[in-house]
Amino acid sequence: MNFDVLTAISPIDGRYANTCSELQEVFSEYGLIKRRILVECTWLEALCDDRRIRECKALSPKERRQLRAIAAEVTLADAQRVKDIEKTTNHDVKAIEYFLKEKLAGTSLESRSEFVHFGCTSEDINNMSHALMLRDGKAVLRQAMDDMTAKVVEMAKAYAKVPMLAHTHGQPASPTTVGKELAVVSARLKRQAGEIDRLVMPAKMNGAVGNFNAHLSAYPDVDWEKLSDKVIKSLGLRQNRLTTQIESHDGIAELFDAICRWNSVLLDFDRDVWMYVSMGYFKQRTVKGEIGSSTMPHKVNPIDFENSEGNLGLANAIMGFMARKLAISRMQRDLTDSTTLRNMGVGFGYTLIAIRSTQKGLGKLELNEERLADDLDHNWEVLAEPIQTVMRKVGMDHPYERLKELTRGRRVNAEIMQDFVKALPLPKADKARLLKMTPASYVGLAEKLAKLA
Repeated sequence: MNFDVLTAISPIDGRYANTCSELQEVFSEYGLIKRRILVECTWLEALCDDRRIRECKALSPKERRQLRAIAAEVTLADAQRVKDIEKTTNHDVKAIEYFLKEKLAGTSLESRSEFVHFGCTSEDINNMSHALMLRDGKAVLRQAMDDMTAKVVEMAKAYAKVPMLAHTHGQPASPTTVGKELAVVSARLKRQAGEIDRLVMPAKMNGAVGNFNAHLSAYPDVDWEKLSDKVIKSLGLRQNRLTTQIESHDGIAELFDAICRWNSVLLDFDRDVWMYVSMGYFKQRTVKGEIGSSTMPHKVNPIDFENSEGNLGLANAIMGFMARKLAISRMQRDLTDSTTLRNMGVGFGYTLIAIRSTQKGLGKLELNEERLADDLDHNWEVLAEPIQTVMRKVGMDHPYERLKELTRGRRVNAEIMQDFVKALPLPKADKARLLKMTPASYVGLAEKLAKLA
């Protein structure tokens, strides 16, 4: 059976393939091969540039362009050739080395062939390639995250003044505004995105067990740490000087944990929007041809937020496992990280699908201001808080208890609350302010805070 979106095992490559297509170039086998070739070519160029390594001749400008073109112009046919070589070597990184020697054969670069993969262990190439994949995958996610957050910010500012009954423990609580609650979400998303941005992937290029053993055996006078650092930094990574055969993957764990935290904020938002839709605070625009239920024609379901919630759960389960697992490796190395790392794109894929589902759902929402106003007008008991606070200010006896007796466990209307205030021996200004207050106006600094989004 040939591969097709209909025959894919994973929905990332099947049902949702179009939703996360940008990640295919990054996390596919082709993406890994392409970055391995880049790392090998960058290392070879650095060796050629170090004149203490006399046997590796300096590159002419033309040769430098040729070498860089090999790294920059990796085709699917090139990747297939690497896989064909791997059938013989049964070693994926050695196949890269042999592929590059084939590419150099018959050119003026051929004399440097034995300096391809010079001094390297497979993990020097792999950890750098994985770091580059994560760097590039992070860029895709961060753009999607920023697009999503921008939509939340737009809504926060648009609804900054719209009052809404808050709910703590699922019960009516002091009013807020729709915009302020959205601003909270945007602030949380931005904070976690900042933590993701802060992380620069660590990498190593220091040989079989991290000591430059082979390098020094051939060229004891070369500053291999400095040369390695130059190569690593040239690819936008940072050097980890103390490693075993593998880069310890702590940086990967940090990145995955940071993405999981961002995802958790989005998941929390998905659930809240779902609740607001069920309460009628938001209506959903219908899409022509869409069906909400196979048997109930009237239904317009919040499917985008539900889809996002499910995919975020999958993403966090995968990346959470990888963050815990990858930090553990027996002695100088074992291979349990290898197959695990091949699934990095799965966590990224589910995250990207989720983000775009939420964004799609937000695009269908319409604020139901009539429903919001009605809910506020049916919950005058929330003004018990400001009334008892003013009573405290002027030194009245048992203000909390008196409001508790009036309001707890029962609904009160405007007339009951205002009659209670009129009977209180309050200063004129305080009494006038309380009598003017409604649940819709009792929102504190919510409008101002919403504009911080």
